[in-house]
Order: sequence, then structure tokens, then C-alpha cells
Amino acid sequence: MNQVVTNVQLSTADDGAKHSTREFIAETEKGRKRTGALWMPNSAVSSTLVAFGHGASGNRYQAPIPYLAGKFVNAGHTVVSIDGPVHGLRQVGPGGREAFGEEMRRESMVDDMNADWRYAIDLAQSESSIELKQMVYFGLSMGSIFGIPMLADASRTLPVVAATLGLLGSQGIGRRLGARMLEDAAKLTFPILFLMQLEDELFSREGYLELFDALASSDKRIHANPGLHPEVPGEEMRFAFEFMLEHSEG
Repeated sequence: MNQVVTNVQLSTADDGAKHSTREFIAETEKGRKRTGALWMPNSAVSSTLVAFGHGASGNRYQAPIPYLAGKFVNAGHTVVSIDGPVHGLRQVGPGGREAFGEEMRRESMVDDMNADWRYAIDLAQSESSIELKQMVYFGLSMGSIFGIPMLADASRTLPVVAATLGLLGSQGIGRRLGARMLEDAAKLTFPILFLMQLEDELFSREGYLELFDALASSDKRIHANPGLHPEVPGEEMRFAFEFMLEHSEG
């Protein structure tokens, strides 16, 4: 049975790539906002939810999310993307990396985002016209900072069958958070595509490889490309789509 979610504001919006979405805003008992967007297919045929996390400089519509969401919706999937903790519809101050740097000092930041993800997944199940039974995930950089703990969260409401992660290493994000990333990565056993930039100015090659090695999946692959942190080739996005689509149909 699908979840039933109440006390949420839903409104129609555009993702900037001419795809219609249902934006949502909800509030926790402690007054935190939970915000994001749903893409609903005209004819839902897949029981796999596609979930997206974005980078620290963006929001729920940061590229390549609208591009990939459109392709999945056209294939009959329900899609959800949520804003980071100080981003998008719940932006704090200047938003982006500047606000995120301050947010990272909060001890409960990751656990709060795990709860936000559980809510968003329940909402997608509630809004879907068919029962959702599993999910795939795409999240790079900050999308992996929050994605890896969410995927490792035993209280998550849908099993995960594949994920695209990366643009992240165990070094350069603070000792406390780096240690948690390694611990949570060791809980991930599903197929994983991991993207790496060889001249990344934010994360070292050693940190990338330490995080990749920590992933417990027996089906994991790393794609390393030349360039700085944001210079991921477009062909990797096309590969990520095919990778996730293949597993979502299994």
C-alpha cells in the first residue's frame, strides 16, 4: 500500500527544462522546512522511484537533474528531488556553498536530511498512481554527502537497487563527516556507479579512492575523467541514465 502524507503544500512549477513538476513544502514539528519537487509521468509503468540529490551550489533543479528526470519520466518513472538543508525553497542567507559551510557545523545536519529523505520518499509513494516498491538514486558532491547516509539508513522506506554517486572523497569535508561517509559507505551493497574528477580542487585522489574502496558493493565501477570538480563530461550523464534504467527495470 502507498504511504499517505498530509500537511504538505503542493504547487505546479517548471523545472527550467520545460518539464512540469509538483513542488512541495512541508514543515516539521520543530519548524524546519522540507522542500523539493516531484515529476509525475503521464502513464506510470515503473514501480521504481528515481531520487535525486544536488550539489552545494544548486537546488532541486540543478543540472543535470531536469535532463535526467525528463528521461525517466518519459520512461514511466516517478521522480523526486529535494533541496539541500539551506538551499532552494528553504534557502538560508545567501544559500549555496557559503550557507552550507555554516550548516555543516550542525551535529544533526546529516540525520535531519535522512529524515527529510524519508518524508520525500513517503510523499512520492503517496502521490504515485502505482505502488512504488524500490528506488534508484543519483547524487554527486553534496548529493553524495547526504545520499550515502540516506542510502545506508535502515529506516528508509524503499529498498535501493542502484545508485550513481561521486564527486566526493573521504578527505576535505572535515574529519567527523569523512569518518561517517566511510562508515555508511561500508553498508552499501547494491550496484554503484562512482564518478571521479582527476583534477578535483575540492577532494584529493586519495580521498576519492578511499571512499570508493569503502563501498561494500560487489558490483561497483569508477569512472575517472580529467578536469576540475564541476567538469564532468556529458557522456557520463547519459551513461548514468542507462546504468540506473537497467537496474530499475530488474
